Amino acid sequence: MTVLQALPAFEDNYIWCYRGSEGASIVVDPGDAGPVLGAVADGLRIEAVFITHHHNDHICGLSALRGAFTGTVFGPEDERIPGIDCIARNGDVLQIPGFPPFHVLAVPGHTRSHIAYTDTDVLFCGDTLFSLGCGRLFEGSPEQMLASLDRLAELPDETLLCCTHEYTLSNARFAAAAEPNNPDRDRLLEDIQARRLHGRPSLPSRIGIEKACNPFLRTDFPESLSGLKQHLGFMPVTRLARFTALRAWKDQFR
Repeated sequence: MTVLQALPAFEDNYIWCYRGSEGASIVVDPGDAGPVLGAVADGLRIEAVFITHHHNDHICGLSALRGAFTGTVFGPEDERIPGIDCIARNGDVLQIPGFPPFHVLAVPGHTRSHIAYTDTDVLFCGDTLFSLGCGRLFEGSPEQMLASLDRLAELPDETLLCCTHEYTLSNARFAAAAEPNNPDRDRLLEDIQARRLHGRPSLPSRIGIEKACNPFLRTDFPESLSGLKQHLGFMPVTRLARFTALRAWKDQFR
């Protein structure tokens, strides 16, 4: 049996701990060692660490964790990430004791070397796909990010989405502006508001939920994105143009 735990870090990060059937855990994007070391003190046994991309809030805890485990640190091929033991490349299959095989997916867009990890039950996607949103394009192009989101959307609908920031409520405001009439999203928002009111994470989400509610995964449905049309004064003709316009709008949305 596997168990997911989201360790809060910084202002809005989550460090994911995925506990496997043999008692060991995978830790994902430990930007801060403190919460992870606290979990280790409570009995967490780290078998592996997954890194999705090079940003400091995803890697800065690595060096301090080195004394807490003897497992392998996996991450993308990127000279900006110190401490990687094993480069994880697109198409690789990682065998971690106590877990199903993990598949590595290249998902450039937020950064040029961003990767995700999935065993189809769960997806660790860093800052590529958020609940009701997606990552900013710091290094990649809209074409790359749209292709990356399409790749994640092909996963089974029940796949748990484990992204690394608690952005869901703020993303919901933009989602409602872009697609005003979406009853599925409105029901989701009620659930999320209740969770957050009681101090619980809004995550994980599911791929199927995001396909129904996340405007960045709904560029195939221009008739639904009436808010985008109102914002621009016209509806872009292609999916890529709609995605590009949505991302640009979200960048300056307040």
